[in-house]
Amino acid sequence: MSHAIDTKQPASTLQGARLPNWAPYVIAAGSIAVGCGIGLAGGLDSRIQWGLIASILFLLVTYLLAAKIEGGRQAKDRMATSVVWVAFLLAVIPLVSLIWETVARGMKVLDSYFLTTSMGVLADTDVGGGIYHALIGTLEQVGLATLMAVPVGLLTAIYLVEYGRGKLAKAVTFFVDVMTGIPSIVAGLFILSFWILILDMGYSGFAGAMALAILMMPVVVRSTEEMLKLVPNELREASLALGVPKWRTILKVVLPTSIGGITTGVMLSVARIAGETAPVLLLVWGNPLINTNPFEGPQASLPLYIYQQYANSAGSPAAYDRAWAAALTLIILIMVLNLVARGIARWKAPKTGR
Repeated sequence: MSHAIDTKQPASTLQGARLPNWAPYVIAAGSIAVGCGIGLAGGLDSRIQWGLIASILFLLVTYLLAAKIEGGRQAKDRMATSVVWVAFLLAVIPLVSLIWETVARGMKVLDSYFLTTSMGVLADTDVGGGIYHALIGTLEQVGLATLMAVPVGLLTAIYLVEYGRGKLAKAVTFFVDVMTGIPSIVAGLFILSFWILILDMGYSGFAGAMALAILMMPVVVRSTEEMLKLVPNELREASLALGVPKWRTILKVVLPTSIGGITTGVMLSVARIAGETAPVLLLVWGNPLINTNPFEGPQASLPLYIYQQYANSAGSPAAYDRAWAAALTLIILIMVLNLVARGIARWKAPKTGR
């Protein structure tokens, strides 16, 4: 007696019924509507609470529908994907809101007069004035800090990657890690005690630049170190096999290969120190007048200017407008520096032939 063999394979959950492509959008729209309705009915004034309720509903409904239609395996996959998207939106929405608020308020007084005028003898509560003195101070202080920090950070990273062995390299790595977590106020207090109180050199933009350089160095070291490690060892070995000295290999092969990443890391460190207020408040002291000499006398900077406009405004709308405009100028300045850095990185990057 012959027995029939059942060759039919069990249906895979990956090839079964699936939610349509438009389902996540419909679920998201419905979750937002229900979240807003719950917020209104519950008397919740914060839009953040509405958004959190909508996010929880979106995740819950997505999982339940996927589990019922597609199975548990696909439901978990969709749940993980939805969590990633919700986390992304929760991170982007505050950023977009911050930029929108800064642009909307900063554009009220941001014009050529504002950029080319200092506060002079005006009080912080008066109408008028600008950020010319603070803009000069920021450019000079950040420029000096970059000139001090980048060579030291770059050479330190080269030593750690190309030469560093033994206890000295471990000690340098340890201190770089420690410096990465140093609060800005500690760097400012160190320069204050050594440069101003002990050496009696006085408040100046250069004193602030030294504190900013301390904050900048570990970022440059870490970013440059990671970029140098990404250079394939085959390139180094090929250059050394041709009899090229190691220092020349680093200069002509390793650094040009990683110049894009190094430049990006330097600009990230510049962006970090450009917004520091505590060291500037301690060391530069602030000056409503134009001082183009960073080595003598108090100087202004954009972060300090923003702080002073808020702290000393006594509720003056004109001071608030100047503070928002200065914040917008600082954002634009950092964006321009990053675009220039990317352009330099692409221009200096090695060209590969086909």
